[in-house]
Amino acid sequence: MGEATHGKPKTWKKKSPHEIKKMGPQERSRYMAYEEPSKDIQDQLDNAHKRVKNAIQTERSLKPRLNIEDELERHKHSNLIGQLKAAEARNRIRVMRLQYQAMRAHEVKHLIACQPTSLKALRLEALVPPYIDNNNPGDQLDKLDRARVESILEDDKGITTNRKLD
Repeated sequence: MGEATHGKPKTWKKKSPHEIKKMGPQERSRYMAYEEPSKDIQDQLDNAHKRVKNAIQTERSLKPRLNIEDELERHKHSNLIGQLKAAEARNRIRVMRLQYQAMRAHEVKHLIACQPTSLKALRLEALVPPYIDNNNPGDQLDKLDRARVESILEDDKGITTNRKLD
């Protein structure tokens, strides 16, 4: 607060050059940090600031100004690239989803085929369909198929599924 009202920070207690020489290095650097630089150092600082400002101005003057049409063209180009990247990402996700569904269907069909009896295979297929129908997540059987499956499931003796081929 006090620094803003008085300007630059300064040391309040002036010390002679002999006292400054007696100080330790850290104490001397703290004290000298708030002292005004000598005239030579101040001139060198001013010259350095002028060189930096001149370098920045020459760099700005050499840099070609972009007109509005070029900026619009760059903006359109960046939008197009963004849209292409988004489309590629959507396509990658779609391909991964299809691969997952195909692998899942293959595994479920294999599990159904490996069942020891046809009754167990039918039960597993009714409970775990190989393909998931997103349009109709409910029952996939019509009335006739439902009656047939129920009659097979209720048959404890296996009369409907056992076949004798002569």
